[in-house]
Amino acid sequence: MENEITIRWLGPEDLDLLVAVPEGLFDHLVDPKQAETFLKCNLHEIIIAFSGDLAVGYASGTILLHPDKKPSLFINEVGVRDEFLRRRIGKQVTQALVDLDRELALDGAWLGTEIGNAPALALYRSMQADEVPGVYFG
Repeated sequence: MENEITIRWLGPEDLDLLVAVPEGLFDHLVDPKQAETFLKCNLHEIIIAFSGDLAVGYASGTILLHPDKKPSLFINEVGVRDEFLRRRIGKQVTQALVDLDRELALDGAWLGTEIGNAPALALYRSMQADEVPGVYFG
């Protein structure tokens, strides 16, 4: 039987949980010092999806401050373990981050992705995100 997916917003008290994420979800193994700094900074957010005790997906974001308007949320990364793809986990963690944006009364969430990143584009389009074609800096 498949485990239910649970979504959790991590805070500074969750350092051990983040450091314990095994290889295969993030690009690299979690660095304890980086993780601690990330979780302690109130401008960084991370949502993790779990199947049982295994972290299977995540979305992270950074709250951007502006001198002339409300803060906004930049979605840094969305990732799902290969063996858990196509189960709507990416959408769940991304939606949780967008919901957090609303909860914090920020001025919207935005992101950028590569033109050729078909999975990411499909995810964001499924969420009815506004798309700005032709914007590319590389």
